[in-house]
Amino acid sequence: MRNILIIGAGRSATSLIRYLLDKSEEEELFITIGDISIQAAQKFTTGHPNARGIMLDVFNDVQRKNAVENSDLVISMLPARYHVEVAKDCIEFGKHMVTASYISDQMQSLNHKAQAKGLVFMNEIGVDPGIDHMSAMQVIDRIRAKGGKMILFESFTGGLIAPESDNNLWNYKFTWNPRNVVVAGQGGAAEFIQEGKYKYIPYHRLFRRTEFINIEGYGKFEVYANRNSLKYQSIYGLDNVLTLYRGTIRRVGFSRAWNMFVQLGMTDDGYTIPDSETMSYREFVNLFLPYSPSDTVELKLRHALRIEQDDLMWDKLEELDLFNKNKVIGIKDATPAMALQKILEDKWTLAPKDKDMIVMYHKFGYELDGKQYQIDSHMALIGEDQTHTAMAKTVGLPVAIAALKILNEEITTPGVQLPITKEVYEPILKELEENGIIFHEEEVKYMGYNPDNVH
Repeated sequence: MRNILIIGAGRSATSLIRYLLDKSEEEELFITIGDISIQAAQKFTTGHPNARGIMLDVFNDVQRKNAVENSDLVISMLPARYHVEVAKDCIEFGKHMVTASYISDQMQSLNHKAQAKGLVFMNEIGVDPGIDHMSAMQVIDRIRAKGGKMILFESFTGGLIAPESDNNLWNYKFTWNPRNVVVAGQGGAAEFIQEGKYKYIPYHRLFRRTEFINIEGYGKFEVYANRNSLKYQSIYGLDNVLTLYRGTIRRVGFSRAWNMFVQLGMTDDGYTIPDSETMSYREFVNLFLPYSPSDTVELKLRHALRIEQDDLMWDKLEELDLFNKNKVIGIKDATPAMALQKILEDKWTLAPKDKDMIVMYHKFGYELDGKQYQIDSHMALIGEDQTHTAMAKTVGLPVAIAALKILNEEITTPGVQLPITKEVYEPILKELEENGIIFHEEEVKYMGYNPDNVH
């Protein structure tokens, strides 16, 4: 038997674990799932002959090293900042490693050691990053193979609520880490290139600088810029491209509404609120409003945001129960962002039968024989329920498929790497298609750079 150790049994691990358990008999796999919660680890393995769940504290060096040493490959589903300790153990004991997270500087520093030991450390192999890398590079490589020169690349991904479960005015529910949603876009300006010009969007303007896209069968969406698109110039070999823009997909109207929280200061994560554990939702809102001896919190908020009582934005705020004086934050030393997250989780948590949806959209512009062409590509996937979500499937399946192909020596290039080579993306995308994760491509009229316009 080949032993796979999975560290972390959270929401994104369901499809990963199911895939490997389904393959365990024919592929001779034994799956060990380690988590700080023994219940979380064992809920997937009960009664399965080729799996076990163990309590694993990643901060316990002896426990962690023992688990890594007794495996052939380690899959880390931990928060990104904890991967590096696991990676060092994998170097020490000569084990391959797979994660869905962005490559940190600490992880990259292990590249030479991993190469020297012939170890594959595959990172960024979830959905975004992951499926976005693979699906983009497949088309970019195809364009280059026929002599085309890339001049435009745009890429957008969104974790959303499926249409059949969309029952709130925000057209949104949490399908992944809520904290990441609340603090999205902070920490620097969004940077990208648009039609030959460098562009920057500071955080306080981010959610009012949106663009629209249409996806056949799913309708109209809006996108806002991710923090740094420019790093993909070197990753994808797009140093001379005229447009390079990556962003996040939401339903139309979400960004304008979210901007209310940004302008008030409710997404700030830089300071703590005294007595936040006993503070009511209404008192939290009032923190960000001027004092008035007579005006209500509602009236002050409408004045601050310049919204009328009959504006849909007001209905969206009321739907969140923001003005409730009986509900409390209940978190000691909460930052505004933490308090806002608590309020939103009351309303935006998936119900047991809710289905989520992943949407991904790429636009490729290129020149060939003096003419300009454009390919639009999209993928949409709807989840099964609250547990087996589209998010879990699109994060977990690429991780699982990559792990098995590394064990089977189909992916062999050693070192700390991304899934951007044919060796990696071709077999994984093929198997993802077999599991319903399918990209649909369309040749359309090129709508990019016009040098006669001023931008």
